[in-house]
Amino acid sequence: MAAGETTDHIIEARDIAVAYAGNYILRDIDLAVRTGERLFIVGGSGCGKSTLLRAIVGLAPLSKGQIILAGVDARKAGGEQMEALYRKVGVLFQSGALFASMTLAENVSLPLLDFARLKPAAAREIARMKLALVGLDGYENHLPAEISGGMRKRAGLARAMALDPPVLFLDEPSAGLDPITSAELDQLILELNQGLKTTMVVVSHELASIAAVAERIIMLEKGRAGILAMGTEDEMKTSEQRKVRDFFNRRLERGTE
Repeated sequence: MAAGETTDHIIEARDIAVAYAGNYILRDIDLAVRTGERLFIVGGSGCGKSTLLRAIVGLAPLSKGQIILAGVDARKAGGEQMEALYRKVGVLFQSGALFASMTLAENVSLPLLDFARLKPAAAREIARMKLALVGLDGYENHLPAEISGGMRKRAGLARAMALDPPVLFLDEPSAGLDPITSAELDQLILELNQGLKTTMVVVSHELASIAAVAERIIMLEKGRAGILAMGTEDEMKTSEQRKVRDFFNRRLERGTE
């Protein structure tokens, strides 16, 4: 970047690669996410969608490359800088990853106690507000086993939002949900993005969710361990690449490229 040049990118992945035992899961990944953007990561099974999300968050080690998150080089950050960086992101894991022995309020309070170091009473009040924000007002004392799968996803989202991070990473938020519950969660994600201006990076293979929420899409391909295509949903549906058209139009076209 030239001197004096500014960017509205809150995430930048520069030539990153992830490999295990010498086998590349991802390589040559260059990606920039704008502040407030709703970016979806899609692709077939085993193409590295969740691995890319985990690499950006810092949960999967990079073999090479650089992640710039909120202006900070994540690989070089340490100590207080790394703690401050973690406060800028929230993650909703595919399973929700709630602690089964804790109530919803206790689950949501965890980052408030660990990172914000709030007193228990203050943490619980904020947890109550976050749960209300995702439609779970009155469920503070329920255990995860006592609520539905869709409600557990909402509770996981409330925990991801506990510290008011400017970026949320959502790994298959609609996986395992019925169509109505999935549509309700899509609407909630859209409302949070538009109301709070939160940047959303979402891993998904649900075409209905992509159509309802995605602002921009990157498609990964297992064979190349990298990005096959990037663009809007309409651009993907009319792509010159048959694999991309097949995926987004949910059909198999005969013949070759």
